[in-house]
Amino acid sequence: MTDTPKRQSIYQPTQEGVLFPVLPKFDNPADERLHRKQRLVGACRAFALEGFDYGFAGHLTVRDPERPELYWTNPMCVHFSQVKLSNLILADHKGHVVQGKHAINRAGFVLHAAVHEAHPDIISMCHAHTVYGTAFASLGRPLDPISQDAAAFFEDHVVIRNEAGQVAVEEKAGLKVADWFKGVKAAIHQNHGLLTASRHSIEAAAFWFIALERCCKQQMIVEATGITPLMVPPDKSRYSREHVGSEYIGWLHFQTIWNHLVHTQPDMFD
Repeated sequence: MTDTPKRQSIYQPTQEGVLFPVLPKFDNPADERLHRKQRLVGACRAFALEGFDYGFAGHLTVRDPERPELYWTNPMCVHFSQVKLSNLILADHKGHVVQGKHAINRAGFVLHAAVHEAHPDIISMCHAHTVYGTAFASLGRPLDPISQDAAAFFEDHVVIRNEAGQVAVEEKAGLKVADWFKGVKAAIHQNHGLLTASRHSIEAAAFWFIALERCCKQQMIVEATGITPLMVPPDKSRYSREHVGSEYIGWLHFQTIWNHLVHTQPDMFD
């Protein structure tokens, strides 16, 4: 893996000789596939660290780099903390398991397959039934720009009211949700929960999901005080989103999590 020459963020150092994460380049699809699968496992382990597990609910996907009509996902009824390279499954948009021993999550297939098929540019998606995201979703409203963190989602997330609260197990439900993912990285599905999508990487999708859950928690804590918070003005929200809300920044944030997982959970490569 080598560095990319173009500077994508003000956070990238101009000083030479200092350690800083670099975006990978790949010589062949096999190397890129392994990279995506490893980071998919890492994203699942990160969700476990955050306590995002809820029975078999929750699914993360990433496209195969050589066969984009297929995607890798976590296996059904395997805890996020137990997901590893050897138990990932490869599925098509019809919900058929092409590779792997485990079954696919039906609701995961319906939502993710619809979005992946409708938006060929989307590489990865994340969804889980989290405490604060699910609670906030019941309000049927977008996040307010109450902080720099929340400003990362300013004009970059939507509230989906279609199929609100109804379990998405039929294909038509997925199609109604898929339409909303044009040009945004996140969605709040009313009475259901949070979804993120990335046109960059599984790392970006995973981090922005973690961040979105955190922002929902922060807003609910503030609103519980009964005091109206001061909002970040629109111009400053857009400025913050530009610098701390990009796909690249999501990828960069995840590198901290990835490095921690590599050192503490080597079994994820089994």
